[in-house]
Amino acid sequence: MTSLSPTDFSSAVTAITSAFGDPTRREIYLFAHGSEDGVTASEVAEHFDLHANVARHHLDKLAAGGYLEVSTERPAGGAGRPSKRYRTGTDEVSLDVPVRHDEVLLELLGRALAALGPERATELAEQVGEEYGRTMAETAGQSGTRSFRAALHTVADALTAHGFAAHAEKDGTDLRIVTEHCPFGEAAVEHPVICAVDRGMVKGMLETLYGETSVEVTASRPAGAANCVTDVAD
Repeated sequence: MTSLSPTDFSSAVTAITSAFGDPTRREIYLFAHGSEDGVTASEVAEHFDLHANVARHHLDKLAAGGYLEVSTERPAGGAGRPSKRYRTGTDEVSLDVPVRHDEVLLELLGRALAALGPERATELAEQVGEEYGRTMAETAGQSGTRSFRAALHTVADALTAHGFAAHAEKDGTDLRIVTEHCPFGEAAVEHPVICAVDRGMVKGMLETLYGETSVEVTASRPAGAANCVTDVAD
């Protein structure tokens, strides 16, 4: 098999982590589907106990994929700022096809990486993860304006929005990000090199939000740990 180009690999990663790749996003879709009047980001944030920006990110991902329709409405009486309301455009709930599609992409991605050899595959996976992480931070409009700890929490929120169920925590004097769910699923266990993607994402986001940092994965599910742990240091 020929080597996978950075562009093709980036497209595959983006497809995997979009739409219904995150269980919380699937629940948000069902919540919106069950509301006749649609939902706002603040309503989703309250219902799922999320930060408003994280809720908005999930809704915008679903809207970008064509699963939700967006309208801007003013509050009753015309007072106050208009808000976006997200509605499903059909009564049919269709979650199976995107999930199956992601599984096929993951299998193809894992095989392509395996064909590259471990050193080159890891290098490429981390490189694309970094590029994607920088794009995520720049899209959020939060470049280089925060403390290291604040940047770390922003990274954890962004990873959660992409299906990683992540949180930042302190372990003694060390700071780390713990991810309790991996959107890559069993593919990451079978092809651990895929883990270099999220390591690169953390590195790329922190570089944009704060500056150059040290990022090291100290525990992972492919290695038998319950959760993946990424130690970071400025």
